[in-house]
Amino acid sequence: MESDLDLFDSHCHLDFDAFDGWRDQAMRNARSAGIRQILLPGVTAQHWPRLLQLCQRPSQTVANYPLLYPALGLHPCFMTEHRPEHLGLLQQRLVAGEALAVGEIGLDFFIPDCDAQAQQQLLEQQLLLARQFDLPVLLHVRKAHDQMLKTLRRLKLRRGGIVHAFSGSEQQAHIYIDLGFRLGFGGVISYERATRLRHLVATLPLESLVLETDSPDMPLSGWRDEPNRPERVADVLGVVAQLRAEPARQIARQTTNNACAVLGLAGG
Repeated sequence: MESDLDLFDSHCHLDFDAFDGWRDQAMRNARSAGIRQILLPGVTAQHWPRLLQLCQRPSQTVANYPLLYPALGLHPCFMTEHRPEHLGLLQQRLVAGEALAVGEIGLDFFIPDCDAQAQQQLLEQQLLLARQFDLPVLLHVRKAHDQMLKTLRRLKLRRGGIVHAFSGSEQQAHIYIDLGFRLGFGGVISYERATRLRHLVATLPLESLVLETDSPDMPLSGWRDEPNRPERVADVLGVVAQLRAEPARQIARQTTNNACAVLGLAGG
């Protein structure tokens, strides 16, 4: 029986190779679990066409599939794959209106021997495109929240966006929220050792949260040895409901509205 929840997976890499051979099944499973909408962030220019094709496929109109929305960006974990001309290609696709957001972009200083300056430059160039086209951004931030917040304060994006897989402090969380961002939480909060993040999920305003899987990455507790799936947003919801001691249906409705509001979709 199909769930009557209305969930939004705000970060899922359904275009990745890990879904080859069972992508349609993954979407059907997600729909059955109550996931009605999924945001697909782009990470390299090479794979943007595949992502866009997936979002535009005729099966989108079939009732047993979630709606798929595209975002396009150049991810800091793939610096060796990016070329200067890719920024021009991104601008062309934004001119054509092919993306609801710019992302996944950001800073990842957790990477050994990373070129922080090159990451910063690429981030700022993409933030400026988001500002130019009045689009929200999807941020990837590891070990770099202070630098990211400093950058966002300086560049002042009107639309804000989503901080994917938020891992910062409570103080940083509130600064992001004040800057117009929602915070994405996924599989990590299912681990009891993630006490700081579980506390944030329990205490931050519900209006500031969105749910995500980061499929096929960031599996939940109990599924560490297999690829993550978009259907498990429902399990993330269950953890949030438990931590907040609030009705799951209320959390599902509000977090979906939060994601829709960020992306300028009906229902937000």
